[in-house]
Amino acid sequence: MTKIKDAPRTATTMVVRSHATARITQSRDPYLELMRRLFQGEVTAMRAKRFLEMIEERKSAGQPILVNEWSRLVEELGVSRSSFYAMRNKLLGAGLLEIRGGEYHLSGQFSKDLVDMAKWWWVTILKNSPETL
Repeated sequence: MTKIKDAPRTATTMVVRSHATARITQSRDPYLELMRRLFQGEVTAMRAKRFLEMIEERKSAGQPILVNEWSRLVEELGVSRSSFYAMRNKLLGAGLLEIRGGEYHLSGQFSKDLVDMAKWWWVTILKNSPETL
């Protein structure tokens, strides 16, 4: 049996909205809106946002969050160990988070993947020039 902390985290599902008024940048809290598109539950979306903010804050302070600090994170986020790892694995799978040297870091892989998909659709399917994207 695979432990949840070791579960595969290679991909995730995200809600994509086509209407211009549903754009993340139109939200009062774009960070939370992004988390709502990744997580079904509002509470989990808020916890994920808080977790990423904690990573960002600690990195700015020069003290990145270590992977082995999971018990403190579980307590601070008010979540079970399995729920924490499920949330963490979804963020890893989405490319928003990465683990380097036993530390959590925000990742740009999510952005790169979205840009790649957008460019492919724009150029290959819609037959537009890449410069007009």
